[in-house]
Amino acid sequence: MTHADDRRRVEDACAELILTGQPITFDAVADRAKLGRATLYRNSDLRAVVEEHRARGHEAHTLSGLASEIAHLRTAVETLAATMRRHDDELRRLRQSKPPRR
Repeated sequence: MTHADDRRRVEDACAELILTGQPITFDAVADRAKLGRATLYRNSDLRAVVEEHRARGHEAHTLSGLASEIAHLRTAVETLAATMRRHDDELRRLRQSKPPRR
């Protein structure tokens, strides 16, 4: 089993716990993901996934948590839009400066 498979299983387990309104604990995630609890603690990436979902799970059901998530997403979208504008401008300049084909 690959690390990507383990991560997907941990993500899925966290999502199931959130959807069913259960607390996100390392024991519950390990049980649903069919991984050892020690594996979740030792692997910093998997541990970060559980901790992130744990934090978001608490905030997801509050108005301030939703407002915070929306603000975060808005910032991410604005950053992506600015990057796309820069790339479009750069492509336009490159196309204009390209010598004609013979």
